[in-house]
Amino acid sequence: MRNAWYVASWSKDVGRELRPTRILGEDIVLYRTESGRPAALEDACPHRKLPLSAGKLIGDTVECGYHGLTFDCSGSCVRAPTQEGMIPKRAVVRSYPVADKWNLLWIWMGEPELANPDEIFPIENFENPSWGMTDGGEMDIACNYLYVVDNLLDPSHVAWVHVSSFAGAGTENQPLEIDTLENGVLVSRWIHDRPVPPYYADLVKFEGNCDRKQHYECQLPAIAINKSVFSPAGTGGADKPLHEKTFVNISYNFMTPIDEENTRYYWFQHRNTDPDDKAISERMLAGARMAFIEDRDILVRVQKGMAERKTPYLNLGLDAGAMRFRKLLERRMEQEQQRQV
Repeated sequence: MRNAWYVASWSKDVGRELRPTRILGEDIVLYRTESGRPAALEDACPHRKLPLSAGKLIGDTVECGYHGLTFDCSGSCVRAPTQEGMIPKRAVVRSYPVADKWNLLWIWMGEPELANPDEIFPIENFENPSWGMTDGGEMDIACNYLYVVDNLLDPSHVAWVHVSSFAGAGTENQPLEIDTLENGVLVSRWIHDRPVPPYYADLVKFEGNCDRKQHYECQLPAIAINKSVFSPAGTGGADKPLHEKTFVNISYNFMTPIDEENTRYYWFQHRNTDPDDKAISERMLAGARMAFIEDRDILVRVQKGMAERKTPYLNLGLDAGAMRFRKLLERRMEQEQQRQV
């Protein structure tokens, strides 16, 4: 899906230097203008395709390191020093719409005229001072991005993959509710009167067992919202108001396809407690990274196993949400293709 906003980088990591990256199989160079505005260009000079990231940033323009062809933020060539006054008409590179939001730098990979920064995925409570937030992380995973999405729509895998972190009794066999949303899929369930999982044991503000909601949501093109809700045992449920001691943690996950076999994974977490406790934020970030490394180790092997399979694979009931998301994505991609006909 190309007509969508993807995360290109953490905003803080793009400055006054040429930063190469690869997104949806396209090589791109990121940088900021002197005013701080982000820019993104095709990372290939049209002359002999030397990466522009191997050149030089001069003011708001990028100079190729081979023969000095120089391009502005729109991708237009503004200088050809080997033939002054005769800039070739085809001396252009593609430029991409980019925008800073939620401490992330977003890029639009499709038709530029359709790019609207107001449609970047909203983050609930991002500016709410009563909510705590982790700094966030980034990880490359050697697998197709849809395998990461599958994993993030599957609450069951935590019982086996995340035994020391997110796991908890009841996660392996409780029935799931699946809802199709306008731009995504939601898989959820309440698990009642069970111990708080190890990752959350020191974060909740009550003693004893909990009622736990797993909220696994994926929005197009590849954004996952994993919400964990913990209430004192006997107080949680779909038709009940949140207890005053309910603990809510939301993990926002952004999958950017590098190419068909590689994904760049960004994430951060929000919680409804301890907004100024940096130690808690650092501990949560470290715990999440450990769990995502556990995911990565599985998914890299899934990529290899599926790519080299000699016998058919099968889907289980737990894959229903992921399969529904894939069908929604396929329909949206078909609509894009029809626009281009």
